[in-house]
Amino acid sequence: MRGLKGSGDGGGASDDAVTDGGSGGRTGAGHGRRLTGWAASSTALAGLAVVGLFAVSCSTGGTGTRDEGPAGTQPVVRITPTATTPSRAKPTPRVDAVALLKADKKVSERVRTDLKPCTGDEYPVDTSYGKLTGGPGADVVVNVMTCGDSVGVGTYVYRPRADGTYENVFTTEQPAVYGTIDRGDLVVTTQVYEKKDSVAYPSGEEVITYHWANTRFSETDRVHNDFNRAVGAGEGDFPEPTEPTKN
Repeated sequence: MRGLKGSGDGGGASDDAVTDGGSGGRTGAGHGRRLTGWAASSTALAGLAVVGLFAVSCSTGGTGTRDEGPAGTQPVVRITPTATTPSRAKPTPRVDAVALLKADKKVSERVRTDLKPCTGDEYPVDTSYGKLTGGPGADVVVNVMTCGDSVGVGTYVYRPRADGTYENVFTTEQPAVYGTIDRGDLVVTTQVYEKKDSVAYPSGEEVITYHWANTRFSETDRVHNDFNRAVGAGEGDFPEPTEPTKN
């Protein structure tokens, strides 16, 4: 590097060739040696690059890319959508509740006589279907009401026979009675009235639960509820009672 600074301390011919601009031959020789030096440096750099690439290749498993491990051997899971299977449950056959009541001798003559359409061909009858007696089909609970205020006058349970007919296995006839099916049991609610009570506002109710066993219904639970008539006194009229849903 001293030749590049023009030093004359006996650095040799190569130094003179670089600094002596008057001798074209020496200058040319010096230039040739400089090119040869750069070429050697380039060759050395190229060699180092090859060694570096070779080292990288070795570290990556010889593939030239990052080795992520062997390919997975698990098969690709494919989810095939399944079509929704339609329900095979047969619809519960409907019965003519009015015909059952009118042909049933266990229904009082008064109820059968008063059982008439309220409007058009709509009778004041509610019908529920469900499992109560373990028969070959759904049992039928029939509630008969009055047309004017929808107050129940009778509750009846009909059990299906194997031949498709129905048998009356439960009957209760009294004012403001209504029967429902609750988890396999028959629940009968009866409104309780005192002398001054109107039909719309009873003083309480009796809730009786019946369970079918040994070919008959037996009472298993009884709850009495008293209604508080003092709440909200003087702040307005009592709300109208909700009518049972009619089929």
